[in-house]
Amino acid sequence: MDTPDTIRLSIFVVVLILCALWESKKPRRALSQSKKFRWLNNLGLVSFNSLCLTIFMPVLAFDVAVTAQAHQWGVLQYLQLPTFAEFILCLVILDFVIYSQHIVFHKVPWLWRLHRMHHSDQDIDVTTGTRFHPIEIIISMWIKIFTVIAFGISPIAVVCFEIILNASAMFNHSNAHLPKKVDFLMRKIIVTPDMHRVHHSQNLSETHSNFGFFLSIWDKWFNTHIPQPELGHEKMGIGVSIFQTTNEQRIDKMLTQPFRNG
Repeated sequence: MDTPDTIRLSIFVVVLILCALWESKKPRRALSQSKKFRWLNNLGLVSFNSLCLTIFMPVLAFDVAVTAQAHQWGVLQYLQLPTFAEFILCLVILDFVIYSQHIVFHKVPWLWRLHRMHHSDQDIDVTTGTRFHPIEIIISMWIKIFTVIAFGISPIAVVCFEIILNASAMFNHSNAHLPKKVDFLMRKIIVTPDMHRVHHSQNLSETHSNFGFFLSIWDKWFNTHIPQPELGHEKMGIGVSIFQTTNEQRIDKMLTQPFRNG
């Protein structure tokens, strides 16, 4: 029987390959950096982050969800909703928490220093969706754990949400062309590559917008949505101005960026 980790890894690899093929066949923007160099470091960071979680996190969200369900912890245990309705509500709650967390990581200076490493990628493609500082990953995991305990999120909902979150992050960071009509229809519900690319603009008003990772509704409901970049997708600047050299894309440089000003 497949474990949750095996399932997550398998789907991660499949989505990564599909998005990589898509952006290779139908690129949205010309890349400014060496793809091989960026991919080596961005995907190397994924492995490093997995190691950090193994070492520094005694339990993960799934483990806590199993315990919470066994002890009947959380608000949802008292609502007695139908199984499918509870499952959907769990996904919506977790997605809203990630949206809110994302805003906080932009607003709080020391958290922004961690998160800006994600934004310092000088191109945006499928691997950018996997590029996060390990300290941010650990903080995010604790936020999910507290959410699981508070609401009593089910183990299956935790696994499904983590799969959806990883897949949607790779999808909406893809440097791939989506027809305008398809983008228009899809972004009514989910975050598309064009919608999220605005978030990686060097224009600060655009950087601090479009915080959703999966559902697009939060940005529209809470007035954090900017439909298109001012300079257009082809001409907009991407990255963080103080980390513009190629060397800053090395793993060692990425890991120290939160502690440096350039």
